[in-house]
Amino acid sequence: MRILITNDDGINAPGLAVLRRIAEELAGPDGEVWTVAPAFEQSGVAHCISYTEPTMIAQMGPRVFAAEGSPADCVLAGLYDVMQDSPPDLVLSGVNRGNNSAENALYSGTLGGAMEAALQGLTAIALSQYYGPDNAQQEDPFEASAVHGADVVRRILASHTKGDGSYELFYNVNFPPVPAAAVKGTRIAPQGRREKTNFSVEPFLSPSGRRFLWVRGGDQRAATAAGSDAALNLDGYTTVTPMRADLTDHAALSALKGAFE
Repeated sequence: MRILITNDDGINAPGLAVLRRIAEELAGPDGEVWTVAPAFEQSGVAHCISYTEPTMIAQMGPRVFAAEGSPADCVLAGLYDVMQDSPPDLVLSGVNRGNNSAENALYSGTLGGAMEAALQGLTAIALSQYYGPDNAQQEDPFEASAVHGADVVRRILASHTKGDGSYELFYNVNFPPVPAAAVKGTRIAPQGRREKTNFSVEPFLSPSGRRFLWVRGGDQRAATAAGSDAALNLDGYTTVTPMRADLTDHAALSALKGAFE
């Protein structure tokens, strides 16, 4: 198996090293793992691409490349430059430092990389490690994803089927904020919504008196609907959420048509 890995935390992020080990286990001794990751952190860029400017790419080692662009840029670079003669069988994105459950999924560059791979017709999985008081101070906060990651990916691949020409499935995997031994299992879950939790901005003044804004995140332990991704993560479960790039609210189509007919 040939696997392309990327992330949004950057080429030197510890989560990417975890993902590389997961990918190497999945690829096996006869497989190949290729890395094309952002040269600098790209958290929060979602599915953006560098459409109006070029992306510089540099080889950092055998099958390892850094690109000055977003995760989606990195996937495009992998498919159409680095691996153009023999494309990957699988694209993995992560392991993200922090969860991409609930509304975080909409901002996530980790998911943006997986989404781009799916739009290119490839099987793609995004992996993220929830942080919390039970694992943030561990020697290895990524322990849950490191220990359970390969098995979760294998089980997804065993059930995955290619689509019919419409938007391909990709998968959002979130490991709970607990040590590996405390993970209760894996659950298939819909994307949740943390009520009254939103991104915001906080102003501050620089020493020179200039005004700047920092983006602030919301409470990552806020309640979500029972059985949804973040709720299960906080209860100690790994979650798998199948997704598509189709943003249509199909349930609202008929009602909206009635308003215009």
